[in-house]
Amino acid sequence: MSDKRPVVIYGANGFSGRLVAEFLREFNISFIAAGRSRARLEEVMNHVPGIETADYEIVETAGSEEELAQLFSGAKVVCNTVGPFIYNGPRVIEAALEAGCHYLDIGGEQAWLRQVSEKWGERFAKRGLLAAPATAFMSAVSDSAARLCLESGAIDTLEILTMFKGNPTFGSTQTIFAVIQTEAYYLEQNQYKPWPRATRYEVAVPGTIQMQLALAWGGFPHPVWFKGHPQVANVRSFGGLLDRQIMEGIAATEKVFEEQIRPLPRPEQEKRLAEMASAVQGGTPPRENSREHRTIDVVVGRGSTDHVQCTVFGTCCYRQTGLIQAFAAQQLVRAAPRKVGFASAAEAFGAREILRVLESRGLSKARMSC
Repeated sequence: MSDKRPVVIYGANGFSGRLVAEFLREFNISFIAAGRSRARLEEVMNHVPGIETADYEIVETAGSEEELAQLFSGAKVVCNTVGPFIYNGPRVIEAALEAGCHYLDIGGEQAWLRQVSEKWGERFAKRGLLAAPATAFMSAVSDSAARLCLESGAIDTLEILTMFKGNPTFGSTQTIFAVIQTEAYYLEQNQYKPWPRATRYEVAVPGTIQMQLALAWGGFPHPVWFKGHPQVANVRSFGGLLDRQIMEGIAATEKVFEEQIRPLPRPEQEKRLAEMASAVQGGTPPRENSREHRTIDVVVGRGSTDHVQCTVFGTCCYRQTGLIQAFAAQQLVRAAPRKVGFASAAEAFGAREILRVLESRGLSKARMSC
């Protein structure tokens, strides 16, 4: 048996990567902190609370598929935090498969999940491995809430809203802008239907008086997870930040993209969007404050006569992501997942289990109503 540390955090020098490291330390899981710059990795790891008690090593890698496969070989789980995943995901997941590792990431880009499902799902399943993108606050929490709703009646339709208040990281901002160019779909009678482009949605959020602004934001992962589900036929997911001014800016960017940028060649589209994202967020935001950085997920389930709603009130979306990733990784280190191949975190580890671990750390609490 390999004595290599069982978990590799690829992108450990980023905001989310350090949080995964922080929670892996709490689970007493040893790990490799990997990224492009040893100096940056050392700087970041030195600021992880309690890192002196963790069993870890730092590995610098240029990040090619061949180098990553060598790095991952002998480990059990890859936690990929390097987005946007539509650009950076393929070589990492391919390297994980080549090395025989389970694959987790924190991306919520629907286009990326469709790609993982179609290109890698069966290949991972044949090797008894899990491929679980979007093992993160957005959208593992709302997916877990949705699966609780399905236990409550003859539900065939889900509307899902995810909102958070906080400072998006550099990676998240790049992803927000990158998905503008992708096709976004909802699920209607088990068929993908395209969302209207550059469209804003006024939403009522429990616990607030003002109406909030939400966007389809690439379609979210849920329609992909529930495609072909024996019970669910219709899924619509949207969300955004609990800051109307920021959301107005993103909505305006979507309109500018459709009018001025979409006609350009794809490389130029990507370049322009990356530049726009860097102008919004070019650095690392401060550590989250639980009194300021709130989250809310609302899932409404409908059937012909049945109705149920699950609302998850939470705080610190990036800390939730770090905990969900670390929880999933330690589960994979110690036991086989409930499902292999392409799957959501709730399918692989249990919806109640994910919500329970978040509640145990005071990061969220779910409420059901009929």
